[in-house]
Amino acid sequence: MVDHGGVIRRHELTDHEWQLLAPLIPRAATGRPRIADQQVINGMVYKIRTGVSWRDLPERYGPWQTVYTRYRRYALDGVFTRALPQIQAQADEAGDIDWLVQIDSTIVRAHQHAAATGPSTDKGGHRPDEPDDHALGGCVQLTALSHIRW
Repeated sequence: MVDHGGVIRRHELTDHEWQLLAPLIPRAATGRPRIADQQVINGMVYKIRTGVSWRDLPERYGPWQTVYTRYRRYALDGVFTRALPQIQAQADEAGDIDWLVQIDSTIVRAHQHAAATGPSTDKGGHRPDEPDDHALGGCVQLTALSHIRW
């Protein structure tokens, strides 16, 4: 949550988060003065976290068209795609990420015709390139979860 003179705004980046992100945001070299990057980025974060439409963004983030235009430009240019791994690498180097791998074995039911024994299988229903201990419906799902301590 961000404290702006007594008002706590939970849908905005903290000052520390902004310090990590700010160097990765492109700067406009020419043109008229822009609305502050932090203000516009906070508008993007607010929109994504709350799910409001662009037109319903609070006025404190500037004109919604500006926030939307910059969001679209950054998304198309890959700004966010490049920023995430860089911030994760910095946090990992500092020891601020706890990497947790969770293994979940789940049974998945398949339709009766999913076990078809056609020309690609032997008489026992196994494909020649599959080990004997593989069975229909056995599914192992690996989920990598990262937790960044901001």
